[in-house]
Amino acid sequence: MPPYVAGAFHPVAKGFHWVVAALVFFVWPLGFVIDFVKDDVKTSFYLWHESFGFLVLWLMLARLCVRFLTETPAKPPMPVWQAVAAHGTQWALYLALIVMPASGFLATNAHGFPLEWFGLVPVWSPIDKSDAWAPVFSAVHYWLSWTILALVCLHVLGALYHRVIRRDDTLHRMI
Repeated sequence: MPPYVAGAFHPVAKGFHWVVAALVFFVWPLGFVIDFVKDDVKTSFYLWHESFGFLVLWLMLARLCVRFLTETPAKPPMPVWQAVAAHGTQWALYLALIVMPASGFLATNAHGFPLEWFGLVPVWSPIDKSDAWAPVFSAVHYWLSWTILALVCLHVLGALYHRVIRRDDTLHRMI
C-alpha cells in the first residue's frame, strides 16, 4: 500500500469518504424532490436516485473493507463525551449509509419495479413484488433519509467545531 501522512486516514479511505459525501449531497435532495416533479420526468428522477443510491451501497461496502484493512489514525485529545459522540456518529453514518440504499433497493423491488442500474444493467432482486414488505422497506428508507440528514449535520458541525473553534488538526485526517 502507498505511504500516507501520519495521523491521516489512508488515501483510499479519504477518496471513498469524499465520493460518498458528494453522492449523498446529490442523491438525498434528488429523492426529496421526486414527489414534487411532474409525472413525465418522475421516472428519470427515480432512475438517477436509485442508480446513484445503489452505487452508494457498493462504495460504502468497499469503504468499510478499506476501513478494516487500513490503520485508523488516532484522534486528537478531546473530552470523553466528544470522542464517544464522534465515534457513535461515524459508525451510525456507516450503518445508515449501507442500510439506506439497501432498503431503497428492496422497497423498489417490493413495489414491483426491479432496478435497472443507470438504465443499462438489470440487477437481480432477492425479493419479488410484495404488498406486505413494500411499505416496511419504504418506511425504513424514509426514516433513514432524515436520520442521515441529522447525522451528516452533526458530522459537519463537529468538523467545523474542530476547525473553527478548537483549531486542531482533526479535519486534516480526512483531507
